[in-house]
Amino acid sequence: MELHSILEGDTTMQDATLTWRKSTRSGAAGHCVEVANVPSAVLVRDSKDATGPVLAFSDPDWAGFIAGVRAGEFDRPAA
Repeated sequence: MELHSILEGDTTMQDATLTWRKSTRSGAAGHCVEVANVPSAVLVRDSKDATGPVLAFSDPDWAGFIAGVRAGEFDRPAA
């Protein structure tokens, strides 16, 4: 499986070969994203639009994003 074929919108390949997962904290309303791992990247898609666009993040970029989330970097300011 090549990353470029996934990013070109080959949703059949996505559904057949990737394991998409979402947070156990996701609500029933479907306002969440799903992630899948491929060699050297993490893929992200909107759970409400499984055949829509897929974002790809390199492993270092994804690790930096997760570190920022854990550090509160993206928390909304208190009102």
